[in-house]
Amino acid sequence: MNTPLHLPLFPLGTVLFPGGSLPLQIFEVRYLDMVKRCHREGTPFGVVCLTQGHEVLQRDRKVGDGFQTETFEPIGTLAHITQLAQPQPGLLVIQCQGGSRFQITRSEKLKHGLWVADATLWPEDTPIPVPDELKGMAQALWRLVQRLQTEHPGAFPELPAWEDGHVLWQDAGWLANRWAELLPLPRDFKQRLLTLDSPLLRLELVGDALEQLGVAY
Repeated sequence: MNTPLHLPLFPLGTVLFPGGSLPLQIFEVRYLDMVKRCHREGTPFGVVCLTQGHEVLQRDRKVGDGFQTETFEPIGTLAHITQLAQPQPGLLVIQCQGGSRFQITRSEKLKHGLWVADATLWPEDTPIPVPDELKGMAQALWRLVQRLQTEHPGAFPELPAWEDGHVLWQDAGWLANRWAELLPLPRDFKQRLLTLDSPLLRLELVGDALEQLGVAY
C-alpha cells in the first residue's frame, strides 16, 4: 500500500537513486531553513530532477522582477541527511543518502520559493539475484569505484568490498542503481531507470549502456 506524505522538494539537475550518496552545498535562503528543519526533526526532503529551470533561482527578464519557473519530474527519491556542517554563515554542507522513491500527487511553490508536495511512497525494490551473465558488472563496478576513490579521495562513498561477497553485490536493483548514478547517461534515461518497477530490467538496460560505452564486464 502506498504511504501518503507531505514533504519539501529540492529540484536538482540530477537523479538520486535509492541507496545513493548526494553531497550538497546549501546557500539559498529557501533551502537553508528547510535543511535545518529536516536535520533537526530527522525528516527527509524530496529530490526531483529538473526538466526546466535551474537549481539556483534566476530572474526572468520577460516578467520583470519575477523568477524563472522550475518544472520537474513527478517521481523522485527521498534524501535523508546523514552529515551537516556549517563552515561559514549562510552556508551548509550536507551529505545525504537516497531513500524510497515517491510520486507527487500535488505540488505548490511557496512565496519564498520553496516547493512542497503531497506524494505517495513507492514500494522498495524486490530483492532479485544478479543473473550469471551479468555478474561481471559487480566486479567491474568495484574496479571503477576503487580507481575513482584513488583519483578523487573522499569524493566517492565507501562501498562494501566486492571480494567479501556482501549481499548487496548480489542484488540486481542495488547494482543497477550504483552503476546508473556513476555513468555519464542522459538525465531522461536515468529518470527512466529510476521509474522502472523491475530491478532486473533496470540492470539489463544499464548493461546495454555499458556495452555502448565500451565498458567491459
